Amino acid sequence: MKIGAVMFFTADSMSPTALGRALEDRGFESLWVPEHTHIPLSRKSPYPGGGPLIRPYYELMDPFLALGAAAAVTTTLKVGTGICLVNQRDPIITAKMVSTLDQLSAGRFLFGVGNGWNQDEMENHGTVFATRHKLVSERIAAMKAIWTRDAASYHGAFVNFDPMNQWPKPVQKPHPPVIVGGAFPFAARRAVRYGNGWIPHADRLEKDGLGKLVEAFRAMAREAGRDPADVPISIFRTPPDIERLRFCRKIGIDRVVFSLPAEGEDRVLPILDQWAVLQGQLAG
Repeated sequence: MKIGAVMFFTADSMSPTALGRALEDRGFESLWVPEHTHIPLSRKSPYPGGGPLIRPYYELMDPFLALGAAAAVTTTLKVGTGICLVNQRDPIITAKMVSTLDQLSAGRFLFGVGNGWNQDEMENHGTVFATRHKLVSERIAAMKAIWTRDAASYHGAFVNFDPMNQWPKPVQKPHPPVIVGGAFPFAARRAVRYGNGWIPHADRLEKDGLGKLVEAFRAMAREAGRDPADVPISIFRTPPDIERLRFCRKIGIDRVVFSLPAEGEDRVLPILDQWAVLQGQLAG
């Protein structure tokens, strides 16, 4: 079972380069960065975490630039969007960014995607909240066409372009894994339909029983004609509990990702060391 970390990078937090090196030095598998282009002052949809929106949401750096910086100073660490808001991004430009980062990292990019919760934010990008799921599925299909075809075209309800060329293609074939973030059952269904993995949050899985929902997801994949091994599970916000980690490994979780505060090295490095101890206990 692989272990990664997710962080909201801000101007005042530990830098992506310093964190990337620190994670790689301690043998962790991956670094993940979430995305919010901005935070509107209005709020039509509640913050899923409950309570007021935490400050790092307002100060978050661009995930592709942050991950590119981390990839430039590491050699084995995988870098991933956790998650990229595809509903707010042009698919042709995003396809180019994914391919470029996969090239520059020598095939270490993980494309975590999601459909978003902040209605005001996505509406500022011209996205209609009610149809965002269909929009994202088309944009991902269009990007897959761009990554895998020399003369790519796509014609849907929301995405339309005639045959075109775009290089570079990604290093990973046919493309970097598209790992779909979100809760069970709706995001889980999207992961089965067009993803190469599923990202649920540990705190939400706990409400209905981790093992129960994991098995329900795998049954969903089998019913759709997919091998559950082709849709591995990466659990985010995993707590530092060795018995919980052992249980995750026992039920075949592919990856756990722990959250880091948007703070400096004095706060972050002790957390990495704590997780390094847990990683050693799992290995032992």
